[in-house]
Amino acid sequence: MSRQLPVILLGAGGHAKVVLDLLQALDRQVLGICDPGLATKGVETWRDIPVLGDDQAVKRYAPTDIELANGTGSLPGNRLRRRLHTQFTRLGYRFATLVHPNAILGGGVELGQGVQIMAGVIVQADTRIGDDVILNTGVKVDHDGDIGPHVHVAPGAVLSGGITLGEGCHIGPGATLLQGVAIGHDAVIGLGTSVIGDVAPHHQQTGQPPRTPRRINQE
Repeated sequence: MSRQLPVILLGAGGHAKVVLDLLQALDRQVLGICDPGLATKGVETWRDIPVLGDDQAVKRYAPTDIELANGTGSLPGNRLRRRLHTQFTRLGYRFATLVHPNAILGGGVELGQGVQIMAGVIVQADTRIGDDVILNTGVKVDHDGDIGPHVHVAPGAVLSGGITLGEGCHIGPGATLLQGVAIGHDAVIGLGTSVIGDVAPHHQQTGQPPRTPRRINQE
């Protein structure tokens, strides 16, 4: 079995707390946390973890000696998480792929780099999950799904078999996707929405029953 590298956590918000709990559940060594806000305030420890500095403090460690865990949350229109992942992977760093011990993965499931699968998640057979994806607490994904990079599936969402999620889309808490639907890149599915047809890139669908998707204005 290959040696697990120590981990540096990026960010100190609510999602970072959940990721830290996940790391500890997996018995991963956490060297410290990098967060600009804590560093500016001169905070030395956060949840008993040393504060190493801002994000640039990562560069004191060789990419071969550590892994990173992205504790930055993912909300519609906020691309900080995606930028951090891109920035550090280009420098040769790797993000730890983390699967909670209480999650269930079926046969043939493929996980990209930096995927975070939280407690209570079920992913069924032959689903592909791209880099930097969050499957949050209690998400259920049926067979043969294709989930692109930088997607966030929020707590309690249910994805039926054969769905496709484009890069950077956001599936809100408690949303339900009918079998075979495709959600375009950077689209947003709102809280509790039932999706019975495809949603185009950069569009938002909300409501119960769902309203006609509308375009999202993004820079």
